[in-house]
Parts: sequence; C-alpha cells; structure tokens
Amino acid sequence: MSDEQNSSEKQNQNDTPRPIEGMVDEIRRKFLILISLGAGAFASTAVGVPVLSFLLGPLFRRMPPVWRSVGKLDQFKIGDTVEVSFEDSSPYIWGGSAAKCAAWLRRDNQTSFTAFSVDCTHLGCPVRWEPQTEMFWCPCHGGVYYKNGDVAAGPPPEPLQQYPVRINGDVVEVQWKMLPVVADCGCGPAGPSSNPRAMG
Repeated sequence: MSDEQNSSEKQNQNDTPRPIEGMVDEIRRKFLILISLGAGAFASTAVGVPVLSFLLGPLFRRMPPVWRSVGKLDQFKIGDTVEVSFEDSSPYIWGGSAAKCAAWLRRDNQTSFTAFSVDCTHLGCPVRWEPQTEMFWCPCHGGVYYKNGDVAAGPPPEPLQQYPVRINGDVVEVQWKMLPVVADCGCGPAGPSSNPRAMG
C-alpha cells in the first residue's frame, strides 16, 4: 500500500508545474505577441505609406506655372475687359472641370494686357466685371474693386491678384500659377479693424 502511495505522490509532483517553467512560458508568450505586433505594424506601414502618398501627394505637390492660350490677339479690343478660361497645370485627366480656371482679361493697348484673378481676396467668391461702373463686384459679401484691381469697399483685405500675360505671335497667353492664399481676411474676433488694409 505504501508503494502505491509513494508512486501516486511522485506522479502528483511530476504533474504540478514548476514556477520557473511557468515564468518561461509567460515570457515566451509575451515575446511572440510583441513579434506579431511588430510584424503587423511593419506590414501595415509598408502597404499604407505608398497608398497614402498616392492619395495625398497631389494635395502637396506644387504645380509648375504654365502658359495657356486664351485667344487670338485681334479678338480683344483695346479697353475691353472680358472673361477668359483656361486650364491649370494639373497633369491629371480626372481633374475635369476642377482643372478649369478663369480670369478677367483687359487689353490696355496694342501690346499690353492685364489679367485679374476672378477670386475675391476676401473668401474666394468669383467677382464679376460691371462695365457701366467699370468696377469688379463680389456678390457674396459686397466686396468692390476699382478698375485696376485695388479695393474700393467691403471686406476684401487685398487687391485682386493678377496673372502674367504675354503675346506669343498672334496669340494671347496667360500664365497659370498657383496664386497665394490671402490668410488675413480682417474678419477675425477683433473684426475688420484688426487688419488696417481691410475696409468695411
């Protein structure tokens, strides 16, 4: 009987996990988890970075200035201000109508033109040319510009921005370029008075 008891006790001792073996198993388990997480993070980065670069790259890529034809020289009369449209320098076919730009083009004399951006410097609404008053008007917030693009009244903080213009043979060309954004619109918490160039 005592032999059976001794054999049973030895068996129970063998079945009982030793503390050191349990610690080793726990360390191994944590190590494998860390390896798995690291491999997963590496794989996600390897796949995600190229995808994000493809999707977000166009937003941060600086597009070079390009010359765009807006019409024949003889179709523009001296003193007239007309709206012209042209494409920006986006190389993307899917740009569609978003790649279209517009400008107010005035023929000053036989060899000189001035092209104004159609975007109001207040919040970017398109301005329209009123030939009766010879002024640019913004319908959104009442911005008014003189014939030369300077601010006449309203909230715009800066004059209308301009595009370079050249005559190439018998063709008038406007140079599309990324125009700077007017950051200070003079309409912050301090109101228009916070910007000495803002009017109204």
